[in-house]
Amino acid sequence: QVHLVESGGGSVQAGGSLRLSCSSSGNIQETYVMGWFRQTPSRDPQGVAAIYTPSQNTHYSDSVQGRATISQDKAKNTLFLQMTKLIPEDTGLYFCAAIDRAIGTWRDLPRYGYRGQGIQVTVSS
Repeated sequence: QVHLVESGGGSVQAGGSLRLSCSSSGNIQETYVMGWFRQTPSRDPQGVAAIYTPSQNTHYSDSVQGRATISQDKAKNTLFLQMTKLIPEDTGLYFCAAIDRAIGTWRDLPRYGYRGQGIQVTVSS
């Protein structure tokens, strides 16, 4: 069983930056794809970004394209999400997810085998 634990969230003013971390108890080199999702009270979880571990190819939602960077530190078994130019719409519960095999689309959260509990990010205007 792999455990994922997020950190780095908090409150930030619009225009600011933050970096989320997702620490894995397992070897992330064994994952096929890892992603970040955001959930708000009014919406189902939405995919924010994903990285395919073997190729290091990255994907982003339109809402964060150009403002976010997803990356991995394989030596530390940690996934990161660097976000800049934050806007209030970035507010939500962010959690990471991982799967060790191919899935249809990185946005398909139910297909991920592992997910963290999440961490709150609040962006004030």
